[in-house]
Amino acid sequence: MTRRHDEALAQAAVDALTVQLALAPKPGLPDPRDLAARTTGRDHRSLRWSAKALAPGLAAMAASARRTGAPTPHLRAELGAIGRGTEHSVALAGGGHRGALWTLGLLVAASALTQGAGAREVMAAAKRIAAHPDRRAPLRPSRGSTVSAKYGAAGARGEARAGFPHLRRALDALTVSRSAGATEPQARLDALLTVMSTLQDTELLHTAGPLGLRHVQEGARRVLDAGGTATKAGAEALESLDADLQAREWSPRGSAALLAGALFLDARQGREELRDQPQRTRRPQRWPNTHLVSGHHPHLTP
Repeated sequence: MTRRHDEALAQAAVDALTVQLALAPKPGLPDPRDLAARTTGRDHRSLRWSAKALAPGLAAMAASARRTGAPTPHLRAELGAIGRGTEHSVALAGGGHRGALWTLGLLVAASALTQGAGAREVMAAAKRIAAHPDRRAPLRPSRGSTVSAKYGAAGARGEARAGFPHLRRALDALTVSRSAGATEPQARLDALLTVMSTLQDTELLHTAGPLGLRHVQEGARRVLDAGGTATKAGAEALESLDADLQAREWSPRGSAALLAGALFLDARQGREELRDQPQRTRRPQRWPNTHLVSGHHPHLTP
């Protein structure tokens, strides 16, 4: 593995985040409809711009994992230090993406450790990295960890240490929705709602409390129970949920970060499957809207 591979992993992660940002309508979250940041507190275009600032830090995380070669405490400390520097760079570019940086950083590092492995193996490696404490972390707790302690929620750290169960659910939802004939945007929205329906999102706990979190989870389940976003009833339920979260100014940002992670793994898995096909079965393929992402992968093309 070389520096070029490190940069490719980083770019794939930024691409996944960019595709997540482009997805609409995301209930309570920034998307292309946000011309004035409405209730989400951040403008979609500024978030797309600041997402690019993640790339150097993510590439450095991949390089650190490649050099270390194992999910050691030393690697965990290096990733933490790189992450804090990257947070500063992203803040200068407009801010945002802290949750996505944690998830994507672990997945990029784990991908560098498990070259060519599938999504399950990558998540298992990320779990082993996250199991180590960050001994260089600031003593002052983050807002997420404070909320996790207050309400007994797993939070981003607990999600990673559990092996990213919500990433697995999102990947399964993508597969099921695609098999049922959903379009790519519909499948991704179903994956987002699947995460929202059960995740103890610390951002929602902070802004809405436990009852608000339950309200959002139930709203997401209503969309899925109606048949998902590919159905008329599901689309109407999604529209209602989106209007509700806008009015309440609630934003499930933790779920959005995990969707970006799922899209990263999904695209990586798709590339591995294509690479492993016998040479005689490969055919040139054209995918629409490939300008949205590098790599021209169908699963990341809206």
